[in-house]
Amino acid sequence: MALSKEQIAQRIARELKDGFYVNLGIGIPTLVANYVPSDIEIMLQSENGLLGMGEFPTEENVDADLINAGKQTVTCAKGASFFDSADSFAMIRGGHVDLTVLGAFEVDQSGNIASWMIPGKLVKGMGGAMDLVAGAENIIVAMTHANKHGVSKILKECSLPLTGVQCVKKVVSDLAVLELIDGKFHLLERAPGVSVEEIIEKTEAELVVNGDIPEMTFQ
Repeated sequence: MALSKEQIAQRIARELKDGFYVNLGIGIPTLVANYVPSDIEIMLQSENGLLGMGEFPTEENVDADLINAGKQTVTCAKGASFFDSADSFAMIRGGHVDLTVLGAFEVDQSGNIASWMIPGKLVKGMGGAMDLVAGAENIIVAMTHANKHGVSKILKECSLPLTGVQCVKKVVSDLAVLELIDGKFHLLERAPGVSVEEIIEKTEAELVVNGDIPEMTFQ
């Protein structure tokens, strides 16, 4: 069975390391904040000037004035700080973000990502994504493996306008975990009950499959 959005976020949370500074894009990436392992400390950064985001708010603790760059209400973790967008983008452009998690319309085997524009459709724009893909050390993409018509979003070459080039390191989709190595996606893990054959069928990009591919497990 394909992963839910929450399970994609749970799997990505396992990529977090103690001491990381992390930026989460809108959509599925924001859910990662709810699954940070309890035995590590990280700082979640938002382009609008917040360092130290906490979990998504509940109805009891929501504060309409406290938002992330996607204008979603958020909470603050202990030790959080506020500053202006200039300082926030200086942090990004200066290479001080260890990991960025982004959603995407398409990714390709050259490590390119298209996440901000579909010609002819109203999309809000890329926000800080173009700075993040240029400045972060590590980019993980959270996305569905195929679109609503069943067409692969993991391609040999992106067809949509690019957000960044040769920047994607890993993709966690609803079907699989893929790592990009030397211009090829390597299949690392598969969703519970999803076969390797199904993943191959729904992946347009060149896919390397070595040995038995383990299923992801969730508590």
